[in-house]
Amino acid sequence: MEPWRLKREFGRDLAFLGGFDIQKLLPHGTPEEIRDGARELIDIYGPRGGFVFAPSRQAQADMRAQNMVAMYDAALEYGRYPLGQPTSPRHKEIR
Repeated sequence: MEPWRLKREFGRDLAFLGGFDIQKLLPHGTPEEIRDGARELIDIYGPRGGFVFAPSRQAQADMRAQNMVAMYDAALEYGRYPLGQPTSPRHKEIR
């Protein structure tokens, strides 16, 4: 599913919970890639509210602790309202 499309089409009517990639990014990404992924997700779903940052479902056994920490650190840094200026190139597609 494409987060930017979901937010554009349904963001006025729905709130979104989760969505962070637990299959590839969280278990196999570097902490920096995970921070970038978290920021992109917040940039897409966060504007105008209606987003609760979380993994797409429960953490799996193959996830490294430092990656979980990087994900939640990024959420704390980038996901507080009011949000900062979006940096994802896709955030413009939402409007």
